[in-house]
Amino acid sequence: MAVVSMKDLLEAGVHFGHRTRRWNPKMLPYIFTERSGIHIIDLQQTLQNLNEYAAMVRDIVAKGGTILFVGTKRQAQATVRQEADRCRMPYINQRWLGGTLTNWVTIKQRIDYLLQMERRVDAGEFRTLSKKEQLDIEREIEKLNKRIGGLKTLRRLPDMLFVVDINTEDLAVMEANKLRIPIIAMVDTNSNPDLVEYVIPSNDDAIRAVKLIVSVIANAVEEGMRIREVDMADTGQVSKAELAEMEQYLGPSTLAKLKATVEDFDSYEEDDSGELEIATDDSDDSDDEYDDFEYDDEDDKAVVAYSDDDDDE
Repeated sequence: MAVVSMKDLLEAGVHFGHRTRRWNPKMLPYIFTERSGIHIIDLQQTLQNLNEYAAMVRDIVAKGGTILFVGTKRQAQATVRQEADRCRMPYINQRWLGGTLTNWVTIKQRIDYLLQMERRVDAGEFRTLSKKEQLDIEREIEKLNKRIGGLKTLRRLPDMLFVVDINTEDLAVMEANKLRIPIIAMVDTNSNPDLVEYVIPSNDDAIRAVKLIVSVIANAVEEGMRIREVDMADTGQVSKAELAEMEQYLGPSTLAKLKATVEDFDSYEEDDSGELEIATDDSDDSDDEYDDFEYDDEDDKAVVAYSDDDDDE
């Protein structure tokens, strides 16, 4: 079952690229057409790649892997933080610190220091200090949280990066490639797709487009986490009672996978026959035509004409 539909992509404006004069010729295979001087991205490829890569992310997380979300541009900061927190994965939504991956030992030391300082504050170890000294400590912790707060759950190098804009995050892409860490990225028509292994051709400037793609990846992470929890229960690392409480959170595709892999399904019986009922979705994706768009001279991007929200592009 598709994780997103063609209609969803169209409504979010995922298909709008940059003006033709700003394109990267290497994006030609991902461009459907050109309208009014704007490149239109081939959403068939976007849909196919997004569904495929979401399944890949799910499987990586199910095996214990970690996905690092990266998006420091203004349009992506809030979404990256919210979605990464929701799926309990590390993220970077402020400036990428040079050496975050290639100098991981030093970065991890700073993360450990931040965690230690927060524990000491919670324990009240600094109450005897002067107000000025306490304020200095609070400011130091605040500064560290702004820079590396999203990495506090990262205990080792990530298994994969998810990047919103490879032009903005060029340093992150370079470090990941140097360490051979695979990258899934939203790639607009002004970017070089050869820099990443897994390309999701997409408008990476519209807030609605960013929200949609990032949420799909976060949903895949959550599904992978559920599979991992069930596997842990099957091997005795989690009790069946605890597992039964998780049942309400398991999606249809997760349950389908479990039916093929988990031997004991006593905790998942949903009827007297002892068989697990798995919901299916027979609805077809919409093949609506591209919506009309207007051109934004200031930001050099197309704007969805029907959109009445406050998305900044």
